[in-house]
Amino acid sequence: MAAQHQLAPEGDHGPNRRLLDRLLRVRATTEWLSEPLSAEDQAIQSMPDASPTKWHRAHTTWFFEEFVLSRFQPAYQRFHADYGYLFNSYYNAVGRMHPRPQRGMLSRPSVDEIGAYRAYVDGQLTALLQQENLPRQALELVLLGTHHEQQHQELLLTDIKHTLFQNPLLPAYRAVEVSAPAGDTAALRFIPGQEGVVSMGHAGDEFHFDNETPAHKTYLQPHAIAHRPASNAEYLAFIRDGGYRRPELWLSDGWSTLQQRGWDRPYYWQEDLETEFTLTGRQPLDPSSPVCHLSYYEADAFARWAGARLPTEAEWESFARTHLHQVQSLDDGYFHPRAGDPGAPVQHGGVWEWTASAYAPYPGFHPPPGAVGEYNGKFMCNQMVLRGGSCATPGDHLRTTYRNFFYPDARWQFAGVRLARDL
Repeated sequence: MAAQHQLAPEGDHGPNRRLLDRLLRVRATTEWLSEPLSAEDQAIQSMPDASPTKWHRAHTTWFFEEFVLSRFQPAYQRFHADYGYLFNSYYNAVGRMHPRPQRGMLSRPSVDEIGAYRAYVDGQLTALLQQENLPRQALELVLLGTHHEQQHQELLLTDIKHTLFQNPLLPAYRAVEVSAPAGDTAALRFIPGQEGVVSMGHAGDEFHFDNETPAHKTYLQPHAIAHRPASNAEYLAFIRDGGYRRPELWLSDGWSTLQQRGWDRPYYWQEDLETEFTLTGRQPLDPSSPVCHLSYYEADAFARWAGARLPTEAEWESFARTHLHQVQSLDDGYFHPRAGDPGAPVQHGGVWEWTASAYAPYPGFHPPPGAVGEYNGKFMCNQMVLRGGSCATPGDHLRTTYRNFFYPDARWQFAGVRLARDL
C-alpha cells in the first residue's frame, strides 16, 4: 500500500461512518473549489505541467473507480469504458493513458458529464462503505483516495491560477476580501536547531504516504533556522541588489535556466514590482507577506545572497516538530500567503518551503507492490523536497513528515523559502 492509517472504530451510525463522512466532505470540497469556474475555464491547459480543472475532477474520480470500486464492489459497472484511458495519470500497471500535454484538447466529455461521473462514483462509494465487513485494504484505499484528492485540490488552485494569468485581463478566480498590506514585519531571527542524532520520518498508525517512511535516525550538525519565511520586502532587496544579474549567486543549472527564460522577478510579480497576480486578481505587493512562487534555483540564490542557505529536510523536520504548531492552509479561505503575527515566536507563512535535499528514498524504503506502488517511489530522481504546506493545502492533509517534491525550475506552486545557517 502507498499509505497507512489507523482505521476508526465503527460508531452508532453504521460501519465506516467516519471514513464515509470524510470521503463526502473531501469530494464536496473539490466541487466547491470548481464552482467559480466556467466550462471554458475548466477546459484550459495552460502548460504541460498543469491540468484542466475538469481533468482533476475526473482523475480523482477515476482513482476511486480503478483502485476501490472495480476491486471491492461486486459486479461494478464502470461509468464509461474509455474513461480509464482519458483520466489515468501515470499508473502504467493499469494500462495506457492519454498524453499529459494533450489534456487540454479534451473538449469532451463535458463539464456536466464529469459532474455526472462524480455523482455516479460517489453513490457507488457510499453504498460500498455502508456494507459490513469490508476488507481492511478497501478502507485503506478509500482513505488514500481522499488524500490523493486533497493533493489535487491544491493542484486545481495552482493550475487555474496559472491559467487565469495567461489572460491579459488578469481575472480573479474568486472574490475574497483582501486586507491592507501589513507593512513592517518582525526582523528575521534564527533559532538554534537540535544537533546530534535525531529521528525523522513517520512513525505510528496515523495516515501517511509511503515516502514518509521508514522512520530512521540521522545526524544533524549545529545549525539555526529562521523563525519565519523570507518576506516580499527581503526578496525585493535581493532583486534591487542585482540578484538576477549576478551569476556568482546561482547554481550553474539555475543561471542557465534564468538566462533562457528571462527571469528577473518571482512568477506572478508584475513589472512594477509593486503588484502581483493572485487568485483574487491583481493586488498590491504586501512587503511583510512571505515571498512565493519561487523556483528552487531562486530560493537557493536568495539564500546565498542573504549569507545563509536552505535547510536540509532533516533540519526542517526537526525544527517543525518543536516549533511549527499553527499553520496557514486552504481552510483559511484566503488563497494567498499572509504574514503572521509579528509577535509570534515562529510563523508558518502559508508557503511550501524549499529544502536543500534531493527527493530520494529513506534508508530501507521499498515501494509497495502493484499499481498503487507507483504513487511516489518512481519519482525519486531529479527533484527537490519542499516541506510545510501552503495556503492552498487542506488543513487536515498537513503533517510534519509530509514530503512534497518538484523539479527545481518549478515556479507555479506556492513555494517560498525559510533560511538556515551553520553554527
